[in-house]
Amino acid sequence: MPRFYFDVREGATFTPDEEGVECESFDAAELLAAEAAAEIGRDRLPKGDARDVTVELKNEHRQRVLTVTVTMEIHRVHPQPQPPR
Repeated sequence: MPRFYFDVREGATFTPDEEGVECESFDAAELLAAEAAAEIGRDRLPKGDARDVTVELKNEHRQRVLTVTVTMEIHRVHPQPQPPR
């Protein structure tokens, strides 16, 4: 089975995957990358300064073959609406 590596970028922080994961196929690795990005985004984006989480999927030769990015955007309404009278 081919080995894939899932490097993670959270804002300015980069965390390389040193071990990798064996996956049955490229499609299976793509699904894992998407699930990982969504989970990291759900857990960390609302709590930190980073607004983007990117998982870079690399093949067994450490070549990037896919990128998944989860982005959170917050738009506040200014001025804040007032309740109806």
